[in-house]
Amino acid sequence: MRKGLEMAQRIFFRLSDDPNNEHALWSGAITVPVSLGKTEARKAVAKHLNRRKLPSRTLVVTETELYHRQWTEAEIRAKQSKTLHQLKASLANYEFCDLKKGSRNLVFSSGDPDAEVMIIGEAPGREEDIQGAPFVGRAGRLLDKMLKPIGLTRNKDQLNDNLINTAYICNVIPWRPPHNRDPNTDEIEMMLPFLKRHISLIEPKIIVALGNISCRALIGQTGITKLRGNWFDFDKIPLMPMCHPAYLLRNNLAKKDAWSDLLKIKSKLEDMA
Repeated sequence: MRKGLEMAQRIFFRLSDDPNNEHALWSGAITVPVSLGKTEARKAVAKHLNRRKLPSRTLVVTETELYHRQWTEAEIRAKQSKTLHQLKASLANYEFCDLKKGSRNLVFSSGDPDAEVMIIGEAPGREEDIQGAPFVGRAGRLLDKMLKPIGLTRNKDQLNDNLINTAYICNVIPWRPPHNRDPNTDEIEMMLPFLKRHISLIEPKIIVALGNISCRALIGQTGITKLRGNWFDFDKIPLMPMCHPAYLLRNNLAKKDAWSDLLKIKSKLEDMA
């Protein structure tokens, strides 16, 4: 580091008189030296905005403080949620995830809350964002077709002699990322307390993790083509990684592996019966 060059940090500010407060989490952000204290940081924001003084209720936080607030708030809200309805409301009222701003709907879940199998995808796509439910597009239709041969359905009303068990479906991320990009590490970690609470409320016998994002969140590993077909544990619940149906739509050869994974899930359910 060159002499005199000081380490920098980002600080975020939310103006109490910002007319966009209802639509934006933060009014803006600037980069300042790490050594700057709270008072100096507020002065730096005022200078950046060409204001003599900031409104008294303006919130100014460092990037580190912001991350701590985000994670702590998620932990508190998740722990306070005693039912699925409360958990959905907690997510809807959580204001720290930027993905929420660009989404039409909160995509919470689909299927039977009493299901023995919980299927966890990555994040909503365009159709899911529009309809407010997971796996309703092409990938969702393929998923439903994949489940039926092993006796699974997300629709409790469809249970019969062939469809003998139900499934419950959600995503790691409940809001659609812009342009269907992958969720980043901060977004995954921010949503993890809610996801863990979701799992504890459902109490599934088996978890199916669809794709790399789900595997990263639940078992801390990626590389789905190597992980798939192997059993892992999440809080003592058997977990099976599988390729995401969207991947299978693009790679027909991978469907054979997916069928093998489904048969392992069916066998595990039978062993648990």
